[in-house]
Amino acid sequence: MFPKDNPNNWQSGQGYWQHILKEDWSRWRWQMQNRLTSIKQIEEYFPLTAEEKAGCLFSKEHLNLAITPYFFNLIDKNDPNCPIRLQVIPRIQEQTVAPEEKLDPLCEEKTSPVENLVHRYPDRVLLLVTAQCASYCRYCTRSRIVSEVHKPFVHDLEPAFDYIETHTEIRDVLISGGDPLLLNEHKLDEILARLRRIPHIEFIRIGSRVPVFLPQRITPELCGIFKKQGPIWLSIHVNHPRECTQELKDALEKLSYAGVVLGNQSVLLKGVNDDATVMKSLVHRLLQMRVRPYYLYQCDPVIGTKHFRTPIQTGIDIIHSIRGYTSGYAVPQYVVDSPNGGGKIPINPNYIQEITQEKLMLKNFEDKITEYPL
Repeated sequence: MFPKDNPNNWQSGQGYWQHILKEDWSRWRWQMQNRLTSIKQIEEYFPLTAEEKAGCLFSKEHLNLAITPYFFNLIDKNDPNCPIRLQVIPRIQEQTVAPEEKLDPLCEEKTSPVENLVHRYPDRVLLLVTAQCASYCRYCTRSRIVSEVHKPFVHDLEPAFDYIETHTEIRDVLISGGDPLLLNEHKLDEILARLRRIPHIEFIRIGSRVPVFLPQRITPELCGIFKKQGPIWLSIHVNHPRECTQELKDALEKLSYAGVVLGNQSVLLKGVNDDATVMKSLVHRLLQMRVRPYYLYQCDPVIGTKHFRTPIQTGIDIIHSIRGYTSGYAVPQYVVDSPNGGGKIPINPNYIQEITQEKLMLKNFEDKITEYPL
């Protein structure tokens, strides 16, 4: 398992599953079939706290518990506050609903002209192709629709395709869910090919945490589809340096060699990555894996996530601590995905001090004031 005290170690391995044949361990369907989905299964390996047990019982009504064996190995069994553990093992706090929290905080359903499609921005749409994930993040914005608590797959995408075809202002399609990379190769190829046949579609993106939860899914067959249907832009979701294993690195290299352009979207989470040192380590590792840190999201006010959210100032301070002290490529854009469907709004440290007709007064990364003549 990934040692807690050695952030430079990329190894993961089979951990608790040393007795399993390597060929089985390396099959993504084996990983899916052997996900840990109950208190009993988890406690075969380590005891849960009372908070976690209560959270696991509540998850049956809210957002299912499911963790791939691969990702489960990254949990520190001796640390209840392990940053991996916090992300995937439910806690009793999920039952608490803060006044600002909503089932659909981004108002996706209000900006959904047809089923499985969200049209919030003028020239782009979100296409939801499945409601299943390899593992379930406890802060999920779409907890209202994902997991086997609800429906596992979306079957009829024709109304969504028809909408895209008839709205020529759409040039950009983001495929998400759930996780699109859980679809079989034939279905995924079919979706990408259908979008490629629409003349006004210039840009196809996929949002997926499968490489992180399930790197075994990145097979030659899947990479072949991306190479054929490319260019494809893939946004992965890594929140902590401990998730950056050799297996993930290898999977991302395969995707990169297939022509996939890689970016990362992290969510700022209390106790997980709300620390400048942790975030700096994460973005450095991402660059080593050919991934450009893209967004750092403020955690959305979705029901049951108050215990994950940090003050906005925390995110501002993290960006201030990184910018100027590492490569520009390593600095993500900190954003709030504004409630009520307002879209992503960038949040930055206050670099502009004053603007007059003659000059612009700026504060640099060292907090020194500099003057730019206008």
